[in-house]
Amino acid sequence: MKKVTKAIIPAAGLGTRVLPATKAQPKEMLVIVDKPSLQYIVEELVASGITDIVIVTGRNKNSIEDHFDFSYELENTLRKDGKMELLKKVDDISNMANIYYVRQNHPLGLGHAILKAKSFIGDEPFIIALGDDIVYNPETPVAKQLIDTYNKYGGNIIGVQEVKKEDVSKYGVVKPSKILDEDTVEMIDFIEKPSMEEAPSNLACLGRYLLSPEIFDYLETTEAGKGGEIQLTDGILKMLQNNKKVIAYTFKGKRYDIGNKIGLLKANIEFGLRNPETKNDLIDFLKNEIKL
Repeated sequence: MKKVTKAIIPAAGLGTRVLPATKAQPKEMLVIVDKPSLQYIVEELVASGITDIVIVTGRNKNSIEDHFDFSYELENTLRKDGKMELLKKVDDISNMANIYYVRQNHPLGLGHAILKAKSFIGDEPFIIALGDDIVYNPETPVAKQLIDTYNKYGGNIIGVQEVKKEDVSKYGVVKPSKILDEDTVEMIDFIEKPSMEEAPSNLACLGRYLLSPEIFDYLETTEAGKGGEIQLTDGILKMLQNNKKVIAYTFKGKRYDIGNKIGLLKANIEFGLRNPETKNDLIDFLKNEIKL
């Protein structure tokens, strides 16, 4: 079994749910306290043992590359001013991992974005971490949880969590079969945005995958669906139809959908309460503002 050291972060979306904030900047660069949201995802991957990351970008995404690059002018100024703590924070960003970039020239769906990274992945298993989703777990990052599950059971792993029955129509929902342990089931189907009546469970796919390179073969033969897009879920369905082992793992951690306004606000408040630099002032502010 090959070691998992590579990851793909699809970051080519337009971020329409948080307009106008994303009119001139990528949604992945929206700030949560003092870091762009994408940095939290990169940090999760690095803490999970990932060494090589490819970020799939699109137009108007140059700030992503600039953020993770070495900045001579900034670092030199901080060094001259003796701001060594800030210098270390900035320097660490450009040294976290080997980060590469590939462009998705046309917005043809998540499956199409993943295909853009095929040559980078080669014949190795890899993580997919969606740029919309931050998962907080200071003890075991969610990508590490998926890797541990892969090392235990093999196959392809989809990260899921239980959602309210009335919310199943927002997600891809798993139809489970064999129970492997209390957090892990084998899948026999995967239904995209079912109605409450059609939903086979309340286990929703929430932005983390660990897949074998076979997925590329299935995506390459997947026909474009609605809007001319190639969907990752269609490729995973083809794997299931060909009796490939696909597992749903219920990961532990608090998820924030920073692709919508309320998710972004919640993330800022809760990460602000965890940050020692902002915690006390934020508590005082909230006490004064919220009259219960």
